[in-house]
Parts: sequence; C-alpha cells; structure tokens
Amino acid sequence: MSISSFVDYLRLEKNYSEHTILAYERDIEEFSAFAKANYELDNLNTIHYSQIRSWIVELVENGISNRSINRKVASLKAYYKFLLKIGELKISPLVKHKALKTPTKIQVPFSQKEVDDVIANLQAENDFESLRNLLVVELLYSTGMRRAELIGLTIGSVDHSQSLIKVLGKRNKERSIPLLPKVKQTLYKYLEQRNSIASSSYDEPLIITKKGVKVYGVLVYRIINHYFSKASNKLKVSPHIVRHSFATHLLNEGADLNIVKELLGHASLASTQVYTHNSIAGLKDVYRNAHPRNKK
Repeated sequence: MSISSFVDYLRLEKNYSEHTILAYERDIEEFSAFAKANYELDNLNTIHYSQIRSWIVELVENGISNRSINRKVASLKAYYKFLLKIGELKISPLVKHKALKTPTKIQVPFSQKEVDDVIANLQAENDFESLRNLLVVELLYSTGMRRAELIGLTIGSVDHSQSLIKVLGKRNKERSIPLLPKVKQTLYKYLEQRNSIASSSYDEPLIITKKGVKVYGVLVYRIINHYFSKASNKLKVSPHIVRHSFATHLLNEGADLNIVKELLGHASLASTQVYTHNSIAGLKDVYRNAHPRNKK
C-alpha cells in the first residue's frame, strides 16, 4: 500500500488540512528513506519495531527534540492504523510503543493591559489596513479562534441578526461564537471600507488585503507580532498566544471549563485543561490577598 493512498485517506475521509497532511507525508517518507538506506526495505508493511526504534535513536543522536520525535512517530502510528483499517496489517509494529518524555510547556498569556494597549494603539489610526488589523486582533482575542479559522472566514460567516460568527474548525467542524458589541462596531466600520475594495458576496473572504485578496498566515502572524511586540516584552508573541490569552482570561473570570472548550473548538477537555495552569496561578494570588488568615 503506497503512502499516497494514506494521504488520500487523510484528505478525503479525515478532512485534515493540507498543512497537516504535508507534515504526515514528510514524516513517513523520512522514515521510509531510513528503512531503505539501513535495512534495504521498500515495503513499510514488513517493518519491525526494533527498526523503528533504531530510527528514533538516530533522531535523538542528531539532536532532534523529544517533542518533534513524538510527532514523527505519531505520523507513522497513524499510517499503520490506516493499514490495519484496510486489512493490510494484522498488528501495528508500534502497538507497544511509549512516547518519549517531554517537558511541560506553559505558555505565558498576554495580560489584559497588554491587549488593551494594542487595541488602543490601533484605534488611534483610521486607514483601511489599521482598521483591518484592529478587527484581526479583536476577533482573535474575543473569540479565541485559530489563525487558520480567521483566514477561512467569509462574508457569510457573520450572522448579524444573532450577533454570532460561524467558524469552520478542524475536520470541518463548525461552531458559532458570540460577537461582542465592541467587536461588531469594529466589524461594521471595516465592512464599509472593505466592500469598496472587493466583492461582498456571501462566499468571499471576510479579512482581505488592501489589494482585495484573502489574507494569508504569515500576514496574520506579522500583524500580531508587530503590535504585541510593542506592548509586551514576552519572548513568545504569536496568534496562538492571543488564543491562549482568550482562554486564560475567561477562566480567570470564572468561566466554566466546558464552555471554554466549546468556544475553542477542542475535541476533548484534556486540550482545554492546558489553559488552567495560568488560571490556578491567578487563583493563588487572589487567595493569598483575600484570605483573612493571610492578613494577620
């Protein structure tokens, strides 16, 4: 069974993004090249775990991080799971594999002041690009949507009567997120200028460049990096940290974890629980400052 069949499965049945599919394909082809060079094996169906293990050892010796190795092995595991599904294998060579240990990474969210400062700086300007950039920041922070989800928004994604925005998430799963009144105000101002640049048809992209084409990933990253680097001295500045801030700030204000999970579009609660680390830190500060026994 060729790798291309697995790629077709990911694209047509699993509805994975092209970025994810490319990563899976690259990892599997990398291992395939290793197996051919070291064991003269062209068929991955005949691989034994000891051979995969030697690949892992080589990756470690080459200085590849445990996190990256785990991702590569996960790609291979998904491939063998596919072979099991279609009856090409009876048992996966990775059935007893245990992932390498990785350090827990706690990402530091932006503070409320940092977000407010960025928005205030953008509100001081009124040209099309500044207004678009303001909408990008407000949408990311007020909805917690992913960068790819923001890029995928269309004119028809906005339900004006219900004050909702429909987001198409991973595996084409749609969710609706409330739009705050302040964000709606920015949206309406942006649409006035946007619609004089490009078509306002239902399927047209919502967020565009001044040339009238859909924004792209690198541009969204640059917008966030440019403005937040001015307001924050954090080493990590990216659209994902804005999403992280959205979740952390909601939890700090007492939002239910399950509600935050639905807003973020997570498939499992375990993914959302990552954001509770910073909430617990904030809770400890409140506790220390408020408990009467700590004031004596």
